[in-house]
Amino acid sequence: MGAHQHLLYHIVFSTKDRRPLLRDDNFRDQTWRYMAGICSSLGGHAVRIGGHFDHAHVLVKIPAKVAVADFVRTLKSNASRNINESRNAVLKFHWQDGYGAFTVSRSQEAEVVRYIENQLQHHTKRDFKSEFMLMLKQHEIEFDERYLWE
Repeated sequence: MGAHQHLLYHIVFSTKDRRPLLRDDNFRDQTWRYMAGICSSLGGHAVRIGGHFDHAHVLVKIPAKVAVADFVRTLKSNASRNINESRNAVLKFHWQDGYGAFTVSRSQEAEVVRYIENQLQHHTKRDFKSEFMLMLKQHEIEFDERYLWE
């Protein structure tokens, strides 16, 4: 019969120290497009990528043969490398070390897409730290806030 899977993840990670390095609209859009290309090169499919000035949201289908941790590590490292090689910035661009990965059912996909598309408006009311802790709590993921922001 074979294996049939729909592995959809909402992955969230911030810039190092949550620095607002993604303020420029064109730069942010270019970063999201480049990240979508990385997802494809890894055998995945970026359904939607977006975010705010200090973090990214990636709704992506990941092939079963690729571990989520490996996928995210490659996505972040390749995106950082591209940003640093394409810009002559004094300070190097880095993502935070960690990330959040949340499974999404097919029935919730459109809602998560809307959520990602509305990040700029959403963050007029809630900062990234509050948003991320709420996501962890909603998914019943235990965490120690002392180590959450490293």
